[in-house]
Amino acid sequence: MHKSASGSTLGPGGLDLTQAFFKPIANADPPSTTKQHNKISVIGVGNVGMAIAQTILTQDLTDELVLVDTNADKLRGEMLDLQHAAAFLPRTKIHASTDSSITAGSDLCIVTAGARQIAGESRLNLLQRNLSLFRAIIPPLVRHSPATTLLIVSNPVDILTYVAWKLSGFPSNRVIGSGTNLDSSRFRFLIADHLDVNAQDVQAYIVGEHGDSSVALWSSISVGGVPVLSFLENQQIAYEKETLENIHKSVIDSAYEVIRLKGYTSWAIGYSVANLARSILRDQRKIHPVSVLAKGLYGIDGEVFLSLPAQLGRGGILGVTNIHLNPEETQRLVDSAKTILQVQTQLGI
Repeated sequence: MHKSASGSTLGPGGLDLTQAFFKPIANADPPSTTKQHNKISVIGVGNVGMAIAQTILTQDLTDELVLVDTNADKLRGEMLDLQHAAAFLPRTKIHASTDSSITAGSDLCIVTAGARQIAGESRLNLLQRNLSLFRAIIPPLVRHSPATTLLIVSNPVDILTYVAWKLSGFPSNRVIGSGTNLDSSRFRFLIADHLDVNAQDVQAYIVGEHGDSSVALWSSISVGGVPVLSFLENQQIAYEKETLENIHKSVIDSAYEVIRLKGYTSWAIGYSVANLARSILRDQRKIHPVSVLAKGLYGIDGEVFLSLPAQLGRGGILGVTNIHLNPEETQRLVDSAKTILQVQTQLGI
């Protein structure tokens, strides 16, 4: 499949309208050859990939958007569908191809492609199939865009981010997993709902595995700058730990509920990943709980990727926040790392 994009030629003769339509002004310099635009490539045009692409477009985060997939017909259909909305969107060049060479020069490569679990299939077998898939995806992206940042969204995201890091040979700051950025958003929403405040005024993180062993950092939650648990204790307001655990469980179960109701998740992860893309490409230096190489942090041994609050900018991961964890949270985080490592070591990579 060949890429398709808008151009300045019309008609079978390829008449170039640019020169005829626009007249140069006097004493003008030629256009700058310095790169001044952003390019994002999205690998995989399933429900998640297209939600990410659509959100990136509507938020005007890139000058060039590239879609890559193995399904040529669906890929071209998605590209055309987005191109036909050009009159309603900020100007963005949209390309698509089954050939990864189209991603050349990407500032950010977002990988959403992944094998779907077959009924009765073990998690390890699914991981092995995804490992094979990533062996075909990651090296070409690296070859065509050696300075890019890899943002992995495919699940299980922590292990596949580790796989991408190993296959790419990139420094760890340029391989990032979407991790618990969305889990933390769900967490903030539920806390805000309980307290009847705006979720943007809630500071709260889910860390560790993007999955059942994730850790809710209750000790550091604040609303409007007020530490919640410390406030309750100082005011001698009783609360039940079971209530806190139920909120965390609701965070873990929320994705399963969406999948049960509509068959898949898409919009929330689309906004979450676009949020990460904005912080990276625009050097926002915002703190996000994303999957990073956690070796040597909080007593974690071994090369394992899991989510920690990290500062994101043009260089990818700029650093991990030195957030205080109480002893229980620290132990749960270490246990979460062990859960990931137990599976990861079976991959043989």
